[in-house]
Amino acid sequence: MTQYGAKQYTHWVSGITGQFYRLPSDAEWEYACRAGATTPFHFGRFATELPDYAWFAENADDRSHLVGRKRPNAWGLHDMTGNVSEWVLDAHSPEGYGRLEMGGAAADVIDWPKKRLGRVVRGGSWEYSPARSRSAARLGSDDDEWREYDPNLPLSPWWFTNDPARGIGFSLVRGLKWPDDELRK
Repeated sequence: MTQYGAKQYTHWVSGITGQFYRLPSDAEWEYACRAGATTPFHFGRFATELPDYAWFAENADDRSHLVGRKRPNAWGLHDMTGNVSEWVLDAHSPEGYGRLEMGGAAADVIDWPKKRLGRVVRGGSWEYSPARSRSAARLGSDDDEWREYDPNLPLSPWWFTNDPARGIGFSLVRGLKWPDDELRK
């Protein structure tokens, strides 16, 4: 799935529910994944417990799995690492959201995309090593490479056909109130 496809889904589900849904920001995603932890993984410092919490290269049998089959993080969120990577709102930049001083509204730390390509994917997937499944691990999308063998002409805006894009999904965020029109765009 492309980030465009995920964002279109948020528009659709917002319209039918009357609630405003969106992709999380890079910072929000990591905050939810860590669930208060300050260690490399939400469950601790070392990857030895990763098989209890995530589907990754060593235990996933080269495929994704149903959500909720592994232990959740401290806040009860399942599959924050491993299984499928997840799109976030931010454009990809090497320094990530760390370039900004934390604080204020979530929208204040989003690296709003200024061009069509290059977005952030978080969480690692079923094909990644433990190191790529850490809470802070980020991947920048390479839309051209991930679409290289797309049989559609013109190329599909909805999905990618090459790895690592086969292991990408998304989670949604719903705020307590609708944001203003400019922020919703």
